[in-house]
Amino acid sequence: MEVSVIGQVNLGRSDVGCREIGNCSFTKNLNSKISSSVKISKVCVGQNIKWPLKSLNGFSLKASACSQLEPVISEEDSSNRKSKPNDGVKLFVGLPLDAVSSANTVNHARAIAAGLKALKLLGVDGIELPVWWGVVEKEARGKYDWTGYLALTEMIQKLGLNLHVSLCFHASEEPKIPLPEWVSRIGESDPSIFFKDRSGQLYKDCLSFAVTDAPVLDGKTPVQVYREFCESFKDAFSPFMGSTITGISFGLGPEGELRYPSHHNPSKMNNHQGAGEFQCYDEYMLSSLKQYAENSGNPLWGLGGPHDAPGYDQPPMSSNFFKEHGGSWGTTYGDFFLSWYSGQLISHGSKLLSLASETFNDVPISICGKIPLVHSWYRTQSHPSELTAGFYNTVNRDGYEAVIEMLAKHSCQIILPGMDLSDQHQPNESLSSPELLLAQIAASCRKHGVEILGQNSMVANASNGFEQIKNLSGEKEVMSLFTYQRMGADFFSPEHFPSFTQFVRNLNQPELDSDDQPMKQEERAESLAGNNLQKQTA
Repeated sequence: MEVSVIGQVNLGRSDVGCREIGNCSFTKNLNSKISSSVKISKVCVGQNIKWPLKSLNGFSLKASACSQLEPVISEEDSSNRKSKPNDGVKLFVGLPLDAVSSANTVNHARAIAAGLKALKLLGVDGIELPVWWGVVEKEARGKYDWTGYLALTEMIQKLGLNLHVSLCFHASEEPKIPLPEWVSRIGESDPSIFFKDRSGQLYKDCLSFAVTDAPVLDGKTPVQVYREFCESFKDAFSPFMGSTITGISFGLGPEGELRYPSHHNPSKMNNHQGAGEFQCYDEYMLSSLKQYAENSGNPLWGLGGPHDAPGYDQPPMSSNFFKEHGGSWGTTYGDFFLSWYSGQLISHGSKLLSLASETFNDVPISICGKIPLVHSWYRTQSHPSELTAGFYNTVNRDGYEAVIEMLAKHSCQIILPGMDLSDQHQPNESLSSPELLLAQIAASCRKHGVEILGQNSMVANASNGFEQIKNLSGEKEVMSLFTYQRMGADFFSPEHFPSFTQFVRNLNQPELDSDDQPMKQEERAESLAGNNLQKQTA
């Protein structure tokens, strides 16, 4: 069996009965089309598949007709595979964020089905599926609709792939996926349920951590609402639990990560000039800070956040709080505020992961929490980007130890993004070090026995990213599962997909029998730009 997409990738035996799936056309934009020849044994789709997602720049897959419709991988094909068991890093691929529409239908179902079949043939172990609060419980509290997600789960199950579900209790700007309508209506009358910065700007893509235990959602707390959501999910997906569904990540904040929205605009997360701002000015956060200050014997410290911290895009050393020498971060007040600020973050994460562990404790699945890799300004003494994001990590203090201890307490795994990033490709002005930060977090994980699940930053974003991931995956104690984000036009583009297929082969190459060896290079299908090439294989 051979799969060849925009390049030369061989993943099995070449059968005499091999049929051609046809032409794959991945459209980067409306004016540029590049087609490829794809040969897959006993595969037939027989129709045009288009994936014109705005956020994905358009993805289409054109398949030629065949005389007989057959499964992607027949039982005969599976039984003839004699590769050794794979004990290495498991590889998952994420579905598009908007795989399920706001109307709870599968977006571009045929394109997703074709993509899943291709990934199965490549040897990918499983799929990650984002499940959105704003889609499932859209109209009213307690009114759940799992239709689209159940359809995708059944599709994944039929292919024999595993599934990791990400429960998303936040909103997304691109693609546009809001919070539930009933939650947004509450926020209009009580905007204090959202984070607020020093200038009064609200962050409405997730709830403030200070309301986690407050009855702000029609008399119920977010913890209670999330628990009911999880119980409904568990009931609806019970036939798949522990078989198809092997893991669940619980959304803990912006972008699903345990952090403050220190940059209101997600596009500014890669801004190397500013360190972001503290998010502690909503009514509930200020109330918590006031109480903490009074209990500490310094009531005046509870009136607001640091007055000498810089703005979002200002260099962190331009104001006194983050200065390398003599900055407020190193004073008694700085320790007071940062201890409270990071404590709120950890307390919030602990409450949510506790309810997740309790809800799913009787099913054989793993529970995970996602921690960001906030690596800008890591080479400074104060680590300003980490401080505003909620991690009290400085040159003198390990701010991740308490976070990892919290994960271990609830028997949770950790998801770490950015494993495709290397120090040498970071801009000098950011004083960044993703590698050192990752090593620090990994050391705490080893100490407390917390398993690491890795992710990349984004498709084809990091220079030498595939090599960086492969190097990390070689050490089993560092990472046991890696999820590549994310399916779509960029993922399947001729600039990216050949590199991904080679990455899959290099990540965990099984031992093949003699009849499973790759075909000679001259027998491989070659891609032709701008042409619809079809080759029939006898």
